[in-house]
Amino acid sequence: MVSNEQRRRQLAREKFARQQERRETARRRSRMRNAVVAGALAVVVAGGAVSYAAGAFDGDGSSKDDAAARPTSTPKDPCAKAAPGKVKPLSFKKEPALTIDRSADYTMDLKTTCGDIGLQLDAAKAPHTVNSFNFLVNKGYLDHTKCHRLTTGGIYVLQCGDPRGNGQGGPGYSIPDENLKDKRLKGKVYPAGTVAMANQYNASKKQGRNSGGSQFFLVYQDSQLPPDYTPFGTISDSGMKVLKKIAAAGESSGRGDGAPNATVVIDKATVTKS
Repeated sequence: MVSNEQRRRQLAREKFARQQERRETARRRSRMRNAVVAGALAVVVAGGAVSYAAGAFDGDGSSKDDAAARPTSTPKDPCAKAAPGKVKPLSFKKEPALTIDRSADYTMDLKTTCGDIGLQLDAAKAPHTVNSFNFLVNKGYLDHTKCHRLTTGGIYVLQCGDPRGNGQGGPGYSIPDENLKDKRLKGKVYPAGTVAMANQYNASKKQGRNSGGSQFFLVYQDSQLPPDYTPFGTISDSGMKVLKKIAAAGESSGRGDGAPNATVVIDKATVTKS
């Protein structure tokens, strides 16, 4: 017959084993998240396809650890239903002629399902980029497009500007890198409130310069990134509040990099000269 003392010791051993198992599970999740942050969270968009760090998304990206890391329930979508309309299937053979006034002030207003995001554009420092968006927006290129990517670890950005909504679209032409020596990018950090271009630059191979298209990212928290992505404007205070709401809803993969749980659709985009 088992004594009370023996039973107490047995229960203590079982409790200790459960604690060790939980700690090991937590360590595995931590290693996975760190690997994602270190190897995958680069905002690089190839001309026709998203390019991630090698090995970061091998196969279908699924594993038992991945499944354990995903949230058990999806947060409530904080955004409204998208306005009626469809994305225009537009493509252009070459970059539009440079017609903007570099000495003027330009703003871009993104009326999204989650709220308005206002951007102050820097035509003096990034004329090709601002000129391209002025051209595309006036064609209705961004209207009804979905912001397809949210990162929530290591770098903190919402990525938009893809008419396909999957990270593989572009306008058919590329624009040059600009303003990479901006003083705001000290310490290889893109500060919160920055709007910058995605591109296909591969730093290890030093290939893919001047490959920006229409995809851009909005920085909602200071993000550690090398100065390889054209900063071309700043986000309004009210726009930052919208981004914080989107970020708070998280992303779908549970790995810190995936489609936002919030349904972020740009109902209408406008560029205004003042």
